[in-house]
Amino acid sequence: MSRPSLLITLLVALFSCNESPTPSESRRAFRYNQHNPITSLDPAFARTQNNIWAVDGLFNGLVQLDDSLNVKPCIAKHWSISPDGLTYRFLLRNDVFFHDDPAFSNGGNGRKVHAADVVYSFQRLLDETWPKPGSWIFKDRVAPDSAFVAESDSVFVLRLKTPFQPMLQILTMQYASIVPREVCEFWGRDFRRHPVGTGPFRFKIWAENQALVLIKNENYFERDSAGARLPYLDAVKTTFIGDRKTAFLEFRKGNLDYFFGLESSYINELLTPEGELQPALTGQFYFLKNPYLNTEYLGVLIDRNGQTSGQTITNPLQIKKIRQALNFGFDRAQLLRTLRNNVGRPATSGFAPRGLPSFDDDAVPGYRYDPARAARLLTEAGYPQGKNLPNIILLCNNDYLDLCTFIARQWEDLGVKVSIEVTETALLRERMRNEQAPFFRASWIADYPDAESFLTCFYSKNAAPPNYSRFQNAAFDRLYEASLRETNTDRRYELYRAMEMILVEESPVIFLFYDETAQFANRRVSGLSRNAINLLSLKKVRIEP
Repeated sequence: MSRPSLLITLLVALFSCNESPTPSESRRAFRYNQHNPITSLDPAFARTQNNIWAVDGLFNGLVQLDDSLNVKPCIAKHWSISPDGLTYRFLLRNDVFFHDDPAFSNGGNGRKVHAADVVYSFQRLLDETWPKPGSWIFKDRVAPDSAFVAESDSVFVLRLKTPFQPMLQILTMQYASIVPREVCEFWGRDFRRHPVGTGPFRFKIWAENQALVLIKNENYFERDSAGARLPYLDAVKTTFIGDRKTAFLEFRKGNLDYFFGLESSYINELLTPEGELQPALTGQFYFLKNPYLNTEYLGVLIDRNGQTSGQTITNPLQIKKIRQALNFGFDRAQLLRTLRNNVGRPATSGFAPRGLPSFDDDAVPGYRYDPARAARLLTEAGYPQGKNLPNIILLCNNDYLDLCTFIARQWEDLGVKVSIEVTETALLRERMRNEQAPFFRASWIADYPDAESFLTCFYSKNAAPPNYSRFQNAAFDRLYEASLRETNTDRRYELYRAMEMILVEESPVIFLFYDETAQFANRRVSGLSRNAINLLSLKKVRIEP
């Protein structure tokens, strides 16, 4: 079937039979595009943004994040944590129901969620007979016995092996969504195409690589501040146009209500050099920008047995003062103005990005553009003006070639020669995992909104991922381990900042920028969330006729 005829069929299916909306309601369908196709609607496989956004509409967890990254109730209306940080007790709501599905024994009607469903959902993640990407959220963290317990239909207990303060934030991830046992067992691995959750939308149809349609869950349990039942939308339609430029043109023509992300092929059509929406577009669209928990950086593979002073070595990046010189030796603000139209903020305060509650750029002074200081550091390292400094090879993929070229040209002014080797993304990741990438472009996106999700990249007991640099520092490790046990938030943040200061001093990475989200929407759309985890939550979105 051709693409146009398939989409017509999808729309007919969406508005057929007793679910047909009135003409005014039919305009309340939210349309957006994902340039990467969805691979699964099973929350246990929600490892990529495209999967996460779809899963978020279909499922709920015990807890959720608000747009300020505070943990809020969801299926659980209350919870408590024992003083030793090992036992979490959740009291569940009694008005949460799964979507309808033929697998339910009561005529296919969705039944009420019980604590036993939470136990099953979490145990399912750890089922080693069917490995799932989401298993890491509990692996080696929960108690070896009785980790998940249903004390009653409405009380669920989680027990940890050792205290882990970010656990509540982890439970807001889509991996921790609650699923029904009988439906999962009925569909088996095909649950990926027959998702049944408790979310604001329920599954209608998915033509892989072409389109996904979700429709309103009329029995959704959450309400707005005025007491009206959520969601407001009747449907969500996702297309999968792989070419971003083509999708952008569809947005310009009004065939999409929402567009996200930036690319050099169209960035200047959307934004001015100062990072504002182009004046010609302001009557039709609006632009939202806010912190995104993603740090862009250049990573250095630290040779744990290598030299760290000024002796002649094959890889000069083993010398700390050279790494520091490179951090001082390029203009992050100019990079963002030139290549990203001021979307993003210079990474001048450690590795964990702006947008986290622990972020404090005054408490963690990092690197700013200072070519004179960079030159002094090169001299102190034994390479004045880069004289006799071996050529440095930087690995990156094609998407970041312009960024790496910009930085390398500024380093040339210091006398530092850097050659850029463009590598296919999958091969680059493989080389990073196998210690075959001495210097590489990378990014780290938060799995959950806590600085630990970033600082774990430098804990010496972690392999790659996440410790691609193979960084090892005893003082850092002690602080990291203490932070996991610390129950006082302020003291834990102090430990985080102390770790950041070690990273600034040792410079296992070249800090580039803290990312920002770039969302564009038709002016008929209101209620879009603005959050630092870049989650497209649609339960409070409205579309005007």
